Amino acid sequence: MTGDRIAVFGYELGVLKRIRRAGWWQTGVRDPESVAEHTMRVAQLAGLLAAEDGANPERAAYLALWHDTQETRTGDLPHSAKPYVDKPDPRRITADQTSALPDAARDSVRDAVDEYENAASPEARCARDADKLEMLLQAVEYRDVGVAGTGEWIDSALRSLTTTTARRVADAALTLSPLAWREP
Repeated sequence: MTGDRIAVFGYELGVLKRIRRAGWWQTGVRDPESVAEHTMRVAQLAGLLAAEDGANPERAAYLALWHDTQETRTGDLPHSAKPYVDKPDPRRITADQTSALPDAARDSVRDAVDEYENAASPEARCARDADKLEMLLQAVEYRDVGVAGTGEWIDSALRSLTTTTARRVADAALTLSPLAWREP
């Protein structure tokens, strides 16, 4: 039954609200944001970057929504795990996660993950940059409340950005207070 299959997957996606972004624990953040919280800002930023770059903002945001859903099965692996653990294949995990979904829903998610992972479309590049840009913004926010050691996250994000708009946003973010939005 279509409703049952989507509901079951919906419950699995709810796990993302409880999975914390593990790398921040290494800097001393006691209660880092969840994968779902991260994903929301990534999707929003992806849409904005795509709009500025002349790409499809809705598609970029959709790709961003699915970029970390595999972590319901693997957890959030920090970069320090790379020497010890092979990177899980997002396409394979997504195929397993969506195997019981109705065809249209299944194909929609699988296509989004595949496009994101290929990074060939402008929308995928915006979504991938939004992922790194969100990490940079979070690092600056943590830094500004006294968390030491966020520099490597900032540097990593800066090295990874590919779009001109994302680089401009990152440069601005590094000079602004995270509370700049409150200023008149």
